[in-house]
Amino acid sequence: RMHSKGKGITPRPLLPYKRNPPTWLKTSADEVTDQICKLAKKGLVPSQIGVYLRDSQGITQVRSVTGNKILRILKAKGLAPE
Repeated sequence: RMHSKGKGITPRPLLPYKRNPPTWLKTSADEVTDQICKLAKKGLVPSQIGVYLRDSQGITQVRSVTGNKILRILKAKGLAPE
């Protein structure tokens, strides 16, 4: 920071504060949960499941659709990775 007068850090982009899923998303919470369980049985870890759902299904945030994070869903079903 030799040539700038600022001392702070740049603001980081945060996720929007929305608790409800997008209006255009027609997938129900049960369908998302089933999809997560199928992917976990194939051997995917939660981060890979999130990327897959985002890229192929259009589900940006699983928590906004289901109310739970991917890892909590897997723990409830007994499918969490070690």
